[in-house]
Amino acid sequence: MKVSRRTQEERTAATRAALISAGRALFAEHGFAGVGTETLVREAGVSRGALYHQFGDKTELFAEVLAAVEADVTQRLAEAVPAGDGDIDLVTVMRQAVETWLDACESPEVQRIVLVDGPSVLGWVRWRAICQPYVLGMIEIVLSQAAADGQLMPLPIKPLSHLLIAVADEAAMFMHAADDRAAARAEIVQIIDALVRGLVVDRG
Repeated sequence: MKVSRRTQEERTAATRAALISAGRALFAEHGFAGVGTETLVREAGVSRGALYHQFGDKTELFAEVLAAVEADVTQRLAEAVPAGDGDIDLVTVMRQAVETWLDACESPEVQRIVLVDGPSVLGWVRWRAICQPYVLGMIEIVLSQAAADGQLMPLPIKPLSHLLIAVADEAAMFMHAADDRAAARAEIVQIIDALVRGLVVDRG
């Protein structure tokens, strides 16, 4: 019985992974509205019934795809940003985070799935709820560490994290829409530096 159950679990995991993989590619290229369920199941190599059994509908699959993309972005940020300690300059850490975020946003799946379709398909509340455990949670950790190290002005961490991630999202959209992305990116980094410097405790 154990072998049979484990095999079923493996089949379920493989089906979910195939649908999420197909969804990531299709939603990134065509957008949520441009992808039908028949295309999804054909690309995943599964039946329509498998889609409905695993996710209920296309919207729920999209929510899982969003979570997967957001988790990958967070991993990229975690690898690029040094672990917070007293020797890390907050301005440098935030600049690295912004640079990595803007790099990630060059990807069609981040641009389309996370920033464009995410809030419109799922609604702002659910979109944010899915994203909160990922990048937003990481920002809270960095700011909390900076506060503990005495680098950050005495400000409420949670609302500050929300404001900073809103700035990052808008920065990505601004860069994506700019005629000269390189120039827009340089301006964004300059502004982020100035904003973060305004939050740092003056030790001079």
